[in-house]
Amino acid sequence: MNELRQLARKLLADKTVGVVIGYEEGQGAVTRPSFATSPEQAEKLVFDARCVQNLASYLSPRRSTVRSLGKPAVVVKACDAKALAGLIREAQVKREDVVVISVACGGVLADPRSGKALSEAMVADRCRDCDGAHTSLADHKVGQAKAPAFGSPKVDARLAELQAMTAPQRFAFFKSVFSECTRCNVCREVCPMCFCARCMADKSEPQWIESSPHLRGNFAWHMLRAMHLAGRCVGCNECERACPAGIPLSLITRKMQKVVSERFGYSPSDDPNVPAPTGAFRLDDAQEFIR
Repeated sequence: MNELRQLARKLLADKTVGVVIGYEEGQGAVTRPSFATSPEQAEKLVFDARCVQNLASYLSPRRSTVRSLGKPAVVVKACDAKALAGLIREAQVKREDVVVISVACGGVLADPRSGKALSEAMVADRCRDCDGAHTSLADHKVGQAKAPAFGSPKVDARLAELQAMTAPQRFAFFKSVFSECTRCNVCREVCPMCFCARCMADKSEPQWIESSPHLRGNFAWHMLRAMHLAGRCVGCNECERACPAGIPLSLITRKMQKVVSERFGYSPSDDPNVPAPTGAFRLDDAQEFIR
């Protein structure tokens, strides 16, 4: 904790950056994003298992208020760094325009509001297949990296159950969960890879997706969003964590990750120089879908 604060104070004091994007104490037992713009404000920074948010989302070019604060330094966990790499890969952020502070993370809580300690039962699903290493993007490293040891992701077991269903059963399942969607768009707002200045879902001329929260429009929205994130989703699961309706969005995104991995041999990486399948051409691509 002190190491992080000392580093933030130095970066702000010598004007290396204009803002340090990190975490601070919020209401109750939770933490919230923090935007320290002075050495004094750096004293508020914290980091522990409650720090679940993916702060790379604040580097999106549509976050004009954050950009106006000056060159940012951002606190990232290993999983968050994949989103930062994605933004660099897709020319939304220039690597030289951000200072990356990698923090050692042994896992975060699935529900930081619970006030409980990190454990097998309480850990976030995304932490289960994390190696705990510092990101290669790091300009500064805080803490000793350590790999969480919590077993395989539970979402994979849920996916296996869905795969075992018949097509009508799967349709009935998604019909049930999507009927709860209120189209609040919080999944879009927290996603670091949803950076369009104007989302297709907001366009009315022509209207690609109906905006009313009914089943037809909800299906179109969630399916389109999943397709747009294919090969781009980093599995941070912020969309599912923030969803007020409790829709299991990770089932869709994790499935898309598996398809892309099996089909193109690609998994999200913290190396921005590794091309995503949607932006690369391979001579050995089977292209069986167009035959």
